[in-house]
Amino acid sequence: MTTHGDMSPAPGAGAHGHSSPGACSVGHALAATSAYGTAPQARFWLALEQSGPWGRDAAVESHLPVAVGRRLSEECASLGGRFALLRRPGTHPDRHRPGGRTAYLAFCGSARTPPWLLSVRLHSAEEALALDLAALARGALDDSAAHASNARTSPPVLLVCTNGRRDVCCAVRGRPVALGAGAQHPGRVWEASHTGGHRFAPTAVLLPHGRMLARLDGPLAAAVLDEADRGHLPAAALGPVHDRGWSAVVPAAQAAESHVRAQTGETSLTALLAHELAGEGTPTPLVRVEHADGRYWTVALERREQGFSLPDSCGKAAIPVQQWEPLLR
Repeated sequence: MTTHGDMSPAPGAGAHGHSSPGACSVGHALAATSAYGTAPQARFWLALEQSGPWGRDAAVESHLPVAVGRRLSEECASLGGRFALLRRPGTHPDRHRPGGRTAYLAFCGSARTPPWLLSVRLHSAEEALALDLAALARGALDDSAAHASNARTSPPVLLVCTNGRRDVCCAVRGRPVALGAGAQHPGRVWEASHTGGHRFAPTAVLLPHGRMLARLDGPLAAAVLDEADRGHLPAAALGPVHDRGWSAVVPAAQAAESHVRAQTGETSLTALLAHELAGEGTPTPLVRVEHADGRYWTVALERREQGFSLPDSCGKAAIPVQQWEPLLR
């Protein structure tokens, strides 16, 4: 998306329709709302391939066995991570496709451990229950790999939210992006069941880094993977239009890190670390953002109402729009 108000579909979108003028993502784009600090919190991600249709709660409303989906979703959440279903970009008739499937284990990184991504080929969904999610939550690469006999390190992948049962914007606007970027990066772009933030559709998460992105189009999504191979984000992804933040930290720290990243033009995915100094859980926290080269910034934030209301999801009532207002000190 080239501007906040651009409602034109991505290439290939003609087969998928257009967003209605009243769609949540259209309203937020026209209002130029900030995406800072809106990433769902997750220190790690488990993403499992599951073809066919998904319901609103895809983990238990798909062709995935309900007991498997429920256990994986609950265990990921209890350990501070996130579980998502994947399918390859393309048509999705309502039929089950038995056979092998891909799973990704992504640790988003920490002050001590760099991010990493494992790809695992499973023969059945039940095999995912044997994965060591506690090791994944610790960032223990060797222990995680030991519980998956054919695990291998993977280049970064991009998961584009397309679950229309959660919000129609994700399907209408996300699927063309996944198709376009997937054509340029075969096997590295997936449709995902839920990444949150429907109002910023098309949304995506870059794994393993847990970088959440908003208002993507096909070329920018492809550029994200191009740059991720070098450990960077494209400069065009910086700023409040596209950068939702790093999922491994709390929303205030996400907003502060994104603000510093945009102000300094820092594109390295691992150069910055942010943590709250004071006011945790309050509307006015203070965050320290540290650079790998020793520099640091103190960012004061305020959660401020914008003076207008919009729905944060299609079909919901409009609510007052709030967003993080950061200020370097």
